[in-house]
Amino acid sequence: MQLSRSDPPIRQFDPVRAPALRGSMRLAVMGGAALLAVLSSSEARAEFTVCNQTLDVVNLAVGQKVDNADQTDGWWTIGANQCVNVIREELTNRYIYIYATDVFGHAILTGSTEMCIERRRFSIRGIDECWQRGHIAAQFLEVDTLEQARWTFFLTGSNP
Repeated sequence: MQLSRSDPPIRQFDPVRAPALRGSMRLAVMGGAALLAVLSSSEARAEFTVCNQTLDVVNLAVGQKVDNADQTDGWWTIGANQCVNVIREELTNRYIYIYATDVFGHAILTGSTEMCIERRRFSIRGIDECWQRGHIAAQFLEVDTLEQARWTFFLTGSNP
């Protein structure tokens, strides 16, 4: 058989490279399928996320209206330069309240709205008479989400 200059080169089967190529092709197809599944997901998740842009680990408590009553929940531990979704449901409240402490329990983010917390994990209904009900009163920062479905709060060293 004679080849002319216009004929494409003949490719020979290389048994050494064939398994690697099959593995690469399989990986590319699986990666593409995973990416397509993520991008084609039509369900938008509403949430309130807090990103810790400080160099310290922080503990976070969150307050919001639940069934027409004020409720506080805690604690979420957020590492330095990490984000955590603290409310995973659709945001139905314009205002979310947050309070953060360092690992020693010292307040590092406070505001002007008094709400109740505990030293350990908690979920407390109501914000009145914290001390009388056996809880600790803390000053939460009010975050205006502007009635958005998703909101991210960035905790920096210069927050009020």
